[in-house]
Amino acid sequence: MRTVLITGPGGSGRTTLAAATALRAAREGHRVLLLTADRALPAGLLPAGVPGPAVRVPDPAEGFRNALAALQERSSSALDLLGARPLERDELTPLPGARELGLLRELRDAARSGAHDVLVADLPAAPDALALLALPGELRRYLRRLLPPERQAARALRPLLGRLAGVPLPADWLYDSAARREDELAEVEALLDRASVRLTAEPGPGAVDAVRAAVLGLALHGHRPEALLANRVVPGSSPDTWLAVLGAQQRKALDEWAQTLPVREVPHLGRDPRGADDLTALGVPGVDPAASAPRAERPVEDRTAEDGTLVWRIPLPGAVREELDLVRRGDELLLAAGGFRRALPLPAALRRCAVSGAALREGELHVRFVPDPGLWPRSSGGR
Repeated sequence: MRTVLITGPGGSGRTTLAAATALRAAREGHRVLLLTADRALPAGLLPAGVPGPAVRVPDPAEGFRNALAALQERSSSALDLLGARPLERDELTPLPGARELGLLRELRDAARSGAHDVLVADLPAAPDALALLALPGELRRYLRRLLPPERQAARALRPLLGRLAGVPLPADWLYDSAARREDELAEVEALLDRASVRLTAEPGPGAVDAVRAAVLGLALHGHRPEALLANRVVPGSSPDTWLAVLGAQQRKALDEWAQTLPVREVPHLGRDPRGADDLTALGVPGVDPAASAPRAERPVEDRTAEDGTLVWRIPLPGAVREELDLVRRGDELLLAAGGFRRALPLPAALRRCAVSGAALREGELHVRFVPDPGLWPRSSGGR
């Protein structure tokens, strides 16, 4: 299954372009599912009865109720001991983040079903979408720190350790639940890693900075945009003065984007798109289920023969030196750039090295490592 994630700055028409992408893929003969949080979409852009993609709108309230009800059931013994009174389903309202978790759950379930060739996900606006991409990995990281998997191997010793320590240790259900969540989050994270991303933006001065920030945030997650859908592009020449000025502003942004991104211009129809004919007229690119998503690769360059270093090259297009921050912590590199933060696991070879410096060169961060003599394998000639 091919997964296409659609996001962009607010007001860029991403929901419309997600619907157009799903409709084109369906008319090319693929089994398509469109996931969107926009409840008006099925009745507006894709009226009932139009041959095309299946549309699913996640219900964050229902998903939240189901998840909390299941948690209460698994922890009923502990709640009884505490004298707690369980919450009723009717009194549960979604907490912040429930919508994002619901969308991730729908993505996972759609992938598991095997019922579709193409999955198009209408994500929130770019800043929130980037936080969504980070969520599975961050939650896995927190779980591993709070409930280390290796401690599960000592399950048989926990009663004895509890008596020796004089305090109760976590119950089996807690470790079992953590293991299930770890597997589910790993499944979602792998799905997002394989997905391709299409950015949407309406050309203009403000959008240039917003797209630059989105591209940088995506690079931190290992993604390169498959396409930038430049929406609502007006005709290149017009006798109307206002349209001519707008067209010149748009062309300046389009020319700048075209230097580094694969840009696809989507025409302004002179009205808000509505219905399958309008979506088809937008001319969005098709989706090849067999194609692989472009990735922002992070190679390790071995320079030990030249200067005794290994260099980890991390793409950070649009990054500014003054906004960069990196810290080595254990087997991770904590990297902040342009308001985004990510914990990057070190490649195996670099875990046996110490950081010796870093430099930002032409949109790529070069982090230098030197082998730790106590951990690095000795060559046969040195024995």
